[in-house]
Amino acid sequence: MAASSAHRPRLPLSLFFEAAAVAFWRAGVGLRRWRRSTWLYRRFLKGTLADRIAFHPYDALPRRLEDADALLRGKFRFNGETVEVADRSIFDLPAPSREWAEALHGFAWLPPLSAAGGEPARTLATNLISQWLKRHGKYTEPAWLPHVMARRLVHIFGHGRFILSNSDMLWRSKVFVTLREQSRMLARIADEAPDGLPRFEAAAALALSGACLLDSPRRLEAGLARLGEEIARQILPDGGHISRSPEALVHAYRYVVMVMDALAATGHDAPQTLRSAHDRMAPMIRFFRHGDGALALFNGGSEGDARMISGLLSRDEVRGQPFSHARHSGYQRLAAARTLALLDCGPPPPSIFAANAHAGSLAFELSAAAQRIVVNCGSATSSGQRNWERALRTTAAHSTLTLEDTSTATVLADGWMRNLLGARLYGGGTAVDVRRTDTPNGVSIEARHDGYLHAFGIIHERVLTMSPQGLALTGADRLLPQKGHGTKSLSFAVRFHIHPDVRVSTSQSGDVILKLPSGEGWRFRSGAPVSIEESVYLGGDTVRRCEQLVLTGSVKNTQAEVAWIFEQIGAA
Repeated sequence: MAASSAHRPRLPLSLFFEAAAVAFWRAGVGLRRWRRSTWLYRRFLKGTLADRIAFHPYDALPRRLEDADALLRGKFRFNGETVEVADRSIFDLPAPSREWAEALHGFAWLPPLSAAGGEPARTLATNLISQWLKRHGKYTEPAWLPHVMARRLVHIFGHGRFILSNSDMLWRSKVFVTLREQSRMLARIADEAPDGLPRFEAAAALALSGACLLDSPRRLEAGLARLGEEIARQILPDGGHISRSPEALVHAYRYVVMVMDALAATGHDAPQTLRSAHDRMAPMIRFFRHGDGALALFNGGSEGDARMISGLLSRDEVRGQPFSHARHSGYQRLAAARTLALLDCGPPPPSIFAANAHAGSLAFELSAAAQRIVVNCGSATSSGQRNWERALRTTAAHSTLTLEDTSTATVLADGWMRNLLGARLYGGGTAVDVRRTDTPNGVSIEARHDGYLHAFGIIHERVLTMSPQGLALTGADRLLPQKGHGTKSLSFAVRFHIHPDVRVSTSQSGDVILKLPSGEGWRFRSGAPVSIEESVYLGGDTVRRCEQLVLTGSVKNTQAEVAWIFEQIGAA
């Protein structure tokens, strides 16, 4: 799945300006740490002290009892990495990665301990908080970075009853002192959080601190205003997230639900901006769900937790149903009976929101009832999967067409700019034209993108048609040479990654037979020869081997087309 680097696009000038701004900001980190830890600065964090958490919002984040069991045995597992403790504090041990450290300081251990309940879990949680207060009660990094502080506050608000009930008065007082200082600090530095979902989290946590602590109506107003700004920047008119990631949308919606619940419980009206975002986001989440209840794999997201998603959507009183075309998010949905196809027909997200974006132009996923059939390869969600990250973001890791083994967009290579800006995706098409029509043979989508225009002078066009009963998905991929295209012959490959639960075999006629776990059969046919090759699937926490169907050919001076069909076997 490695893409050729021979046609790596030139770095946009805007990235150099962004990198310079980040370098300037980092140059002052030492001074900021010193200033924010001084006695004088901390005086500005004083004020009215809340004596209780007025409301404990329901947190839909999955909580696994096996995680609590590991914690009770001294194993702290975050982001696919584990650190064991014996007779020392976990806060005195070196962190294996920045992500692991942020999870530790974000109190990611509190939800599973709260779910486990019982005195041993409660004792461990209170001991960990005491250890944290002793070592990080004053400003340190990454413990007091705004997005880390936001996650810590949200976890305490959501699970505070578990640790605060029947607690020692002096210890309880220390907890509320740090809640006051962290909330006031967050009000000052929330806009320093990394752009995208972390900044959204910081704004939501600020609003929650104002609603849950009842010590500062002004902070609640400031938090709601900041959250409104982030909604305007990050939530699109159709309800999608600007990163074009279904999983990022779910996490943003989780925070919106928590804030709205807190406002209702404490007698505050939710602003119209918040209510409108809530009502738009829920149908968009339903848009991305396969029949198994989890999410399609687009732009850096994983399947997510189906129970968490169901729990969040159950709190949507409007029950808005998914539409067929998410124009602003850049996706199309074809649904008939038990069959669903989702097509990515949008350009890459804006550069600043493309830290996890994928080069998957015109990629699609196909499922029948609760079984996924055609998928994209997924994303690296933990440190143990990082060696897969670059390959998974290439066009070849998606169920679409690749030309000359080249991605339509590129991830920043290792070096000084990536160290400053992260693994940004850049390049790729800027124009995706889409037309949706109803035909006697079903609903048809015709889409084309210009991701290969600059490098090769070629437009890729894909047509998908879903039959009225959902018994067949027919498709065609076309390569359209444009004026000025050279005479060199270019190779292409059309890939269909098959879910690992599906058994793949060939028939005597050369068709590919796909047997689903339910026993249902589907057949893949094409006018071009098809080969079966190895692939991988990272829809969840583990790397799973699977297979892909590959159609190959070449294009030179005239249009090239490959037609294909997935059809259910034995359907009436």
